[in-house]
Amino acid sequence: MNRIQKLFALKGRNILNIYCTAGYPHLESTIEIMKALQQYGADIIELGMPYSDPLADGPVIQRSSSIALANGMSIKKLFEQLKDFRRRPSSGSVGEAVRVILMGYMNSVLQYGFEKFCADAAAVGIDGLILPDFPEYEFEIEYGAIVNKYNLDFIFLITPETSDERIKKLDSLSSGFLYAVSSSYTTGSDKKPGSAKGYLRKLKSLRLKNPVLVGFGIKDKASFDAACQWAEGAIIGSAYIKSLENSPNVNAATKSFLSSKRGA
Repeated sequence: MNRIQKLFALKGRNILNIYCTAGYPHLESTIEIMKALQQYGADIIELGMPYSDPLADGPVIQRSSSIALANGMSIKKLFEQLKDFRRRPSSGSVGEAVRVILMGYMNSVLQYGFEKFCADAAAVGIDGLILPDFPEYEFEIEYGAIVNKYNLDFIFLITPETSDERIKKLDSLSSGFLYAVSSSYTTGSDKKPGSAKGYLRKLKSLRLKNPVLVGFGIKDKASFDAACQWAEGAIIGSAYIKSLENSPNVNAATKSFLSSKRGA
């Protein structure tokens, strides 16, 4: 059982996964933001690797990626920043409790070298990967063995248009959890998860092996709570990025944002 799986086994429900873009709003913001997210209640940090053409991302995350790239963020730079994040002894540091996932796109990972990427991710303490444009066939016949070699979880995405057969297939290939996109829109859309109730109810009836986290359109306590009625938790991205846009204090902005989602 990997660390993400242990989280779901221990906590069960109301898992909060927060997405942030590495290198945003400033190149050296990554660890500071991760510390704050852990301190104020995130269960999983989904750390976005900025990419010039992020297909699944809406305008808010696209803009944060553009800024991060302009700041000089790269996969190599990110691994340099992360090399000691599990071992920082100071109070409020990013320690063992929070789970960390890298989210990005295949082109940049392949340019880096897929096995090198997995090895470096495992070496710095990353728990899992989300690569939305990863073909399942290639994962199954070639790359999945590399992911497993380095004890990383791999999370596939499904949508309301994904057939039951394909959902079950992607569930069988995934570990950690299954990412249920609440609508066929990009991240940050106004489509509410409550309107996807039938879809989420169907997922529950399929008796999947992995827990489900709902993403896209989760932005406040109401939408988080609605998603948690039908899934084990939810993923918030664009709303958190927006909360950082005009804030001079990352720690204060994160505390305020997560308190409002947890109802504290």
